[in-house]
Amino acid sequence: MKKLYINTRFFFALIGVGMLYVLAFFFPFFMFLGHGFLLLIFLTVFVDYLLVFRPKDAVLAQRILPEKLSNGDENAVKVDIKNNYSFKINVKIIDEIPFQFQKRDFLIKKEISSGKNTLFQYFLEPKERGEYNFGALNVYASSPIGFVSKRFIFQKDTSLASYPSFIHLRKYELMALQNEFLLGGIKKIRKLGHTMEFEQIKEYVPGDDVRTINWKATSKTNRLMVNQFQDEKSQRIFMLIDKGRTMKMPFNGLSLLDYSINATMALSHIILKKGDRAGMMTFSKKAENKVAAENKSGQLRKISEALYNIKTDFFESDFNRLYQDVKYSINQRSLVLLFTNFETLDGLNRQMKYLRGIAKNHLLVVVFFKNTEIQNLIHTNPESMQEIYDEIIAEKFEFEKKLIIQELRKYGIYSVYTLPENLNVDVINKYLEIKARGIL
Repeated sequence: MKKLYINTRFFFALIGVGMLYVLAFFFPFFMFLGHGFLLLIFLTVFVDYLLVFRPKDAVLAQRILPEKLSNGDENAVKVDIKNNYSFKINVKIIDEIPFQFQKRDFLIKKEISSGKNTLFQYFLEPKERGEYNFGALNVYASSPIGFVSKRFIFQKDTSLASYPSFIHLRKYELMALQNEFLLGGIKKIRKLGHTMEFEQIKEYVPGDDVRTINWKATSKTNRLMVNQFQDEKSQRIFMLIDKGRTMKMPFNGLSLLDYSINATMALSHIILKKGDRAGMMTFSKKAENKVAAENKSGQLRKISEALYNIKTDFFESDFNRLYQDVKYSINQRSLVLLFTNFETLDGLNRQMKYLRGIAKNHLLVVVFFKNTEIQNLIHTNPESMQEIYDEIIAEKFEFEKKLIIQELRKYGIYSVYTLPENLNVDVINKYLEIKARGIL
């Protein structure tokens, strides 16, 4: 493999000698200067070659990658280079980053003193999940003379997986803690149940359910005692992700499906930190990637693995099949967050009977998206007739979305209508609000 490269400084020197030969046509004296400088250049190249190529392992470099890439986030890639030459060197670093980034002008220049090393980093922002293959880390080193460079190759063919967004999980955890204080004034509805978590034994008062009488405690105290229950603290939260064709719509390089996957990852982290049980499934023609609601250690990793290979299948999503799957898969009342997208009221009405069926047994929250392109057309002070038409149509679509929210509210179905980039924060806030109100 080629290791010797001629730098532009050498060609500039040759251009200078060429100018001397041109002048020699008019002034013969310059001919001797041209011969002398040409000989000096080739001697300098030979010395430069010996300086750069004689030492072995003169440059050591290492690409430091994260364990995995976080989809949709800036991921730091570090490069550590050490100079083992006895003189200061100039290096050019060309890292062969994965083709998915479509970056073909990668070049970083550094100056490193003898015996020293330099550590720097650059950032990559993947826009899709999957495998990313790094090529070679190329380091071109040259001496202070700068006529030739030697190419050093390190860490050829390294693979790295891109998983749903996980870098900012800690940030969302702190935001959730902050929101607990903000939601502190919300009145919590305390409900008593029968098959819920045991709270205490208390003395019977008129109106208590006689089925909860604790006969053993009654015989000991010689007074009628009953068991009291409260809502189970470890509640079940399921996230249903629509992977039909409507979720392929892109915003800022990510599809709605990717935004939903990242939000599921962030919300699952908060749910598990709160002691609740997180579960998920995806659906289109049928339900797939099912993860039962648990709060055991390793649950977040299990959800992350399930989310890793999810792709849009471009089918029309079957909500009838979803209703059947939810009915038989989720046996206890749970908070169900449905990530989908309804563009029109007619589209919602076609699926409303299935959504009402799910809401009958569970607390259903439908999460759908604002169209950022339409948002940009509203309140733009149009100047032409075409811009007026565009704004009117945009307002019509926005009004349709408000009708969708009202229709869902009419049947007791909660909703989150948000911009894709605000999805993580908004779904976490909705979960915290529901939990604070105790309405699950």
